[in-house]
Amino acid sequence: MATLWRLSVLCGAREGRALHHAGSMAASLHWTGERVVSVLLLGLLPAAYLNPCSVMDYSLAATLTLHSPWGTGQLVTDHVHGDAVQKAAKTALLVLSAFTFAGLCYVNYHDVGICKVVAMLWKL
Repeated sequence: MATLWRLSVLCGAREGRALHHAGSMAASLHWTGERVVSVLLLGLLPAAYLNPCSVMDYSLAATLTLHSPWGTGQLVTDHVHGDAVQKAAKTALLVLSAFTFAGLCYVNYHDVGICKVVAMLWKL
């Protein structure tokens, strides 16, 4: 019985209850979306290196802006305690992500683009 309790705690259940919530389908879709974006980045990064163009620049802007806050949001969820502080941290993360996406789009539209910026940095 103690082993079953430890297993339920490790899996995230509290007080022996199973994790069957109404939002489990949304959580499953979110998890799948995170994995899809991660796999897309694995192919997108070499493709952007081999074929730098505006389509790659905007694709990188979108996927990087999705991928980074999802991981950072999990860090906030795991390590920031207190509802008000956690809500403030997630709001700040959302604002930072919006500015990041806007900045990357600005570089793509008004400057040389993300791919060429990275290539220029590698030449340094």
